[in-house]
Amino acid sequence: MTTTSTERTGSRPNARTIIEKIWDQHVVVDLGHGSALLHLDRIFMHEKTGGRMLRGVRDGGRQPARPELVFGTFDHVIDTQPGRDDTTLFPGGAEFISLYRDEARRVHVPLIEIDDPRQGIVHVVSPELGIALPGTTFVCGDSHTSTVGAVGALAWGIGVTQGEHAIATQTLRQRWPGTMRVRFDGRPGPGVSAKDLALTLIGRYGATGGRGRAIELTGPAIEALDMAGRMTLCNMAVEFDAWTAIIAPDDKTMAFLEGTEYAPAGAAWDQAVASWRRLPSDDDAHFDDELTLDAGAVVPQVTWGTSPEHVVAIDGVVPDPSRARDAAARAAAERALAYSALTPGTAVETVPVDAAFIGSCTNSRLDDLRAAAAILRGRRVAEGVLAICVPGSTGVKHAAEAEGLDEVFREAGFEWRESGCSLCVYIQGDSFGTAQRVISTTNRNFENRQGAGVRSHLASPATVAASAVTGHITDPRRLAPAGPIRVVTP
Repeated sequence: MTTTSTERTGSRPNARTIIEKIWDQHVVVDLGHGSALLHLDRIFMHEKTGGRMLRGVRDGGRQPARPELVFGTFDHVIDTQPGRDDTTLFPGGAEFISLYRDEARRVHVPLIEIDDPRQGIVHVVSPELGIALPGTTFVCGDSHTSTVGAVGALAWGIGVTQGEHAIATQTLRQRWPGTMRVRFDGRPGPGVSAKDLALTLIGRYGATGGRGRAIELTGPAIEALDMAGRMTLCNMAVEFDAWTAIIAPDDKTMAFLEGTEYAPAGAAWDQAVASWRRLPSDDDAHFDDELTLDAGAVVPQVTWGTSPEHVVAIDGVVPDPSRARDAAARAAAERALAYSALTPGTAVETVPVDAAFIGSCTNSRLDDLRAAAAILRGRRVAEGVLAICVPGSTGVKHAAEAEGLDEVFREAGFEWRESGCSLCVYIQGDSFGTAQRVISTTNRNFENRQGAGVRSHLASPATVAASAVTGHITDPRRLAPAGPIRVVTP
């Protein structure tokens, strides 16, 4: 017997969430016990795991079911220095790249090559090219695949074994995750970004607050966000322990996707848009959990410890572990403080930084770079601070250069790199060195995440830029933009 959305959630007949609508459209067969075999519209790979997935398919005597629906890019282990090639600082990286390329070519899976002008981080290029579309199911061998939920796709990360099954069958078994709606009321104030909204949510409800749910993000603050901001929020939902996150498509979504390489065109576009307009959750749809935050009350945020939930308002102080909610949280906070070399009661804005990083699938899009450049224009990075900017895609890099943003970054003292994952995670390659303190636009501040002993503080692009200029964690509202960013139409 098929499990209907009504039976799953107790909602009224014919009243469904956007999550249920997409799920129901993709059920191949109900497997019982809350699981279903789902059809996959798109599978995306990168060079760190894609070669192993494709080789596993071959070793099992199988072929990709729909190679034209499988895509790959190079982003995780490639070098981001100018003039790059297959050479990489990651030990064995060249072998990863070679295996990936050879296996993809053997079965005619399209790859976006290192020197391709479309190259970039998977979660940046997939919506940028229209590969991720509203109402589609989308998987990738990366935990932050939920990023593309910002265009209205049901997207989640998978492992290598799941990837093999997905490629060989264009399906995947998935257990129903349950639903949650997070509503952001009000509008963010000056200097407050989507990154600050995400960190506020995680800080308030904890790194397990998402409970493995599929989360719909709604409310006036979400509607007001640009597409880059929406992608940031969906990206960080994984750090909230969500299975995925999604935002219903609207006029901004359509404008973003129209004319992209893989989006429908002509009459097919009109038909697709008409279908996408029916995706938003019905007014009386039921969610298993609901949360509400006032975006207007949010101020810039920065993490102090070793989890995204270790976060505080930028004008606040390092918290006292004795005030933690329970013994486990207290022990975790004490360990985090020891690793971070911070003392309770320390004003966050007095904490010095050795390095600043702007990049990653969280905050490396054109609007992110514009926000940072607005702070940096006419200013210089503080003496002794290593500052690096890595655009999320070659397309973003070229668009930023057309606006003169690269000049703003370089003149301020930032390195201007080629696109890729870069210093989001240390994988025995690119590193900040040992025991440095870094303020970063990335999504994880775990121990050793950006290098051995490196202490990472997560923040928005504007906060990272402001901190790079002063040499210590700084509220970006203290540094009003020094001048307008020059925008040049290509």
